[in-house]
Amino acid sequence: MTTAPAQVAIRPMRPGDADQVLAIYQMGLDTGDASFEVTAPSWHAFDASRLPQHRYVAVGTPAAVGGGTTLGWIAATAVSDRCCYAGVVEHSVYIAPQARGRGVGRALLTAFIASTEAAGIWTIQTGIFPENTASLRLHHAAGFQTVGTRTRLARHHDRWRDVILLERRSTIAGTT
Repeated sequence: MTTAPAQVAIRPMRPGDADQVLAIYQMGLDTGDASFEVTAPSWHAFDASRLPQHRYVAVGTPAAVGGGTTLGWIAATAVSDRCCYAGVVEHSVYIAPQARGRGVGRALLTAFIASTEAAGIWTIQTGIFPENTASLRLHHAAGFQTVGTRTRLARHHDRWRDVILLERRSTIAGTT
């Protein structure tokens, strides 16, 4: 298991992180290759839709330039409220532009995977646009497998978009 890069701390997301989390979310949406969404939700909507026990932020440590600044976040939603899917979540991870390529995403995924496994989650899934090659590399390096491509899943910015479906199956949770 990897640790956070130097001068970065991973901790649970707090309500006080709302402004920076939503700003990073919007920066990701503005790339056009992060989500079908085009506008970050309100904190109320974000908070209501994400599982509270599996939300993390990466923050610059006090010694870092911009220490205390949120560098990225990760959070999960339930795939279904049906009890048979209790161990399946879908996650999102967003990294601030200035923190990309520095191991922040890997550190967030590592903390998230540990959290979900401890809670008995047996499958983590995500959908990524094929053009988001950095996110695909990150997820594959963290043990996610490509399940398939959902071709022309929906329209986004006036064009049809494919989505690559990835999942990570726990080797410890849900095996009995």
